[in-house]
Amino acid sequence: MTDLPPELTDDEVIRSLAEGTPTTWIRGTPAEAVLPELEAAMDSAAARFARFAPWFAEAFPETATTRPDAAEIFPGTGATGGLIESPLASAPAAQDRLEQLFGARLPGTLWLKRDDALPVSGSIKARGGFHEVLEFAEAVAADHGLDPDDPAEYASARFREIAADHRIVVGSTGNLGLSIGILSAALGFAASVHMSADAREWKKELLRAHGVDVIEHAGDFVEAVEAGRASARGAERTHFVDDEDSVSLFAGYSVAALRLKRQLDSTGVTVDAQNQLVVYLPCGIGGGPGGVTFGLKRVFGDSVRCVFVEPSQAPAMFLGVRSDRHSDIAVQDIGLSGQTAADGLAVTRPSRFIGPTIGPLISGFASVPDEVIRAGVGVLHETEGIDVEPSATAGLSIPWRLGATVPWSDAATHLVWLTGGAMVPADERAEYVADGIRLMPTIADPASAVFVD
Repeated sequence: MTDLPPELTDDEVIRSLAEGTPTTWIRGTPAEAVLPELEAAMDSAAARFARFAPWFAEAFPETATTRPDAAEIFPGTGATGGLIESPLASAPAAQDRLEQLFGARLPGTLWLKRDDALPVSGSIKARGGFHEVLEFAEAVAADHGLDPDDPAEYASARFREIAADHRIVVGSTGNLGLSIGILSAALGFAASVHMSADAREWKKELLRAHGVDVIEHAGDFVEAVEAGRASARGAERTHFVDDEDSVSLFAGYSVAALRLKRQLDSTGVTVDAQNQLVVYLPCGIGGGPGGVTFGLKRVFGDSVRCVFVEPSQAPAMFLGVRSDRHSDIAVQDIGLSGQTAADGLAVTRPSRFIGPTIGPLISGFASVPDEVIRAGVGVLHETEGIDVEPSATAGLSIPWRLGATVPWSDAATHLVWLTGGAMVPADERAEYVADGIRLMPTIADPASAVFVD
């Protein structure tokens, strides 16, 4: 570790992270966080998605089919299509295989929240990215005398004429850029996506196919975000989506909790003090898992525990919260590279907003070697027939790592949140799967370090 004060170099958890050891830090009972302004933003986001459902059904026909869970997710709206939501799936075959690989039984059941299958852009980033674009669209419509609450306005030639004179800018490792770019283009906005060096080439090409300007950077995610911010600063009719500090993105992510509650109820899964829900969330800069965590804690209270999972070489949020330095510390400061095969999680410095705001609600953090993350792709392919990006499987091994370390890990429901995968080209998906199957024996991770407050 370089040039850090003794209170950090003497911290056994940070030392473990710096050594690249798979590390878990389980905290004491998370603090209550009374954040009425964020609750209002969450409610507003839920209403906005409901208003735009008819527009989505028309603009993206794949969302137009009647869904059996629409009544539970959009109660009272009559909406049957235009729903940006993912399935909740039990994973008994994956659980059996992982129990064999780990040589240990998992108390309770393993479930998957399949944000890899979210419509239109196929990742968790659709929730937040879409919401911020929709919120901006409403503001533009209102500024030009259109009715922002009428979904038909956004399909009109007049709105597209107005939108073409406005630009949306974002910096991204890939999936947020896809979400922002695809939806911006569908509404008629000009869009620029600044991409970091580790972004996959197919994501860049897909954005260009939608008419989005893609600006490539040799550096990491932080550099791409800063370049996007600089390009938007002072520009007229330009909106910058700040993945480091956006309440709108956060609000979009948080809506997932309302839908999950209804999905769990409809499948007969009980969540209460005796039947805890433990959710394992892959984490990059922190916005997606932060928003979901806020929503889950608001809905389920102390009956839910959220664990953030990051690559061993890029545990940015873990380090920021543990050190209490948040965005003022980067993984390179403790000698880590920030490089990972899980490109959506390749973040070296965490959000300025999430750690200080949502940190008290997070029950734990875990870092995972790339080999284990990549092996998870093989497990899900062979057992559940699900093909995902490596970043989606970051949390898959953590229920077994926790074991009986803390009372609430003996939970009735372990929910691994999958992130992206549906948009991956077939040849690249096949490479992920072959690599994952080859690495499956490495998913058992006996050399991890677990710290409990």
